[in-house]
Amino acid sequence: MIEASSQVGSYGYATQEDRSSPRIRVAIPGHLRPAGGKRLVTNTRDISLSGFAAIAIARLKPGTKCWLTLSGIPSLEAEVVWWEGGVVGCAFTKLIDAAAFSDLLERWQRPRS
Repeated sequence: MIEASSQVGSYGYATQEDRSSPRIRVAIPGHLRPAGGKRLVTNTRDISLSGFAAIAIARLKPGTKCWLTLSGIPSLEAEVVWWEGGVVGCAFTKLIDAAAFSDLLERWQRPRS
């Protein structure tokens, strides 16, 4: 279990992040809205049942609650784990429904190159 500390966002904190769900490379256009902020246009770069990485030009601080909106599924609540160079990594508050996840992959998964 991750303990809350003043080191949120540090390498030590990030290494404790649960990344047991395989991440799938995708390119899904959508919107990301941080709590108390405006909706931002984004492109999801990878996704798993438990989280995602997406373009986020505006710096988002670790611990910030946000919502990811993708076509065809309800908005997904998440928490920022890291932000670096215009890309944000977030963990979903609840795992994505397996059927919705499969549907997303069928529509958006990038072919391997």
